[in-house]
Amino acid sequence: MNWLTEIRWSPYLVGMGIGILSWLTFLISKKPIGCSTAFARSSGMVEKLFRGKKVEEKLYYREVQPVVDWEWMLVIGIVIGSLASALLSGDFQWLWVPSRWSLAFSADPLFRIVGAVLGGIFLGFGARWTGGCTSGHGISGTLQLALSSWISAVCFFIGGILTALLLFNVLGK
Repeated sequence: MNWLTEIRWSPYLVGMGIGILSWLTFLISKKPIGCSTAFARSSGMVEKLFRGKKVEEKLYYREVQPVVDWEWMLVIGIVIGSLASALLSGDFQWLWVPSRWSLAFSADPLFRIVGAVLGGIFLGFGARWTGGCTSGHGISGTLQLALSSWISAVCFFIGGILTALLLFNVLGK
């Protein structure tokens, strides 16, 4: 059980674990792993607080019902699992502005929070626009050998590399 206290786990073992989890997910639920739909459902639940049953009349929410489902619980599990891992490894710390961000942009927490929120909004729109998130395409779609998911996964890496280069080498100077 010493591996639970490691700060960084073997990417090969973690990859195998995710693969096994994907198989079990298909076997048990007949659905692929993904989490962007949970965020879409959450937005529907928030909207339902203000608009009531009218939300259920929307075409989108007829297909993606605003309810707590297993994907929603997966997101909660990711948060709890990440916290447990950080606590067990002794790596947990309250850090509003990472040092790399502070050096490149600003030590102001508000600036960092605004950047994270905007990035999350863009990520959410992109995930819904492309029919899935990085876990949906990158794990489940490639596992099913879906060409669209392989193209998406390659584009995730290219986009991530280009964004990091732009942020830290162009804008961060």
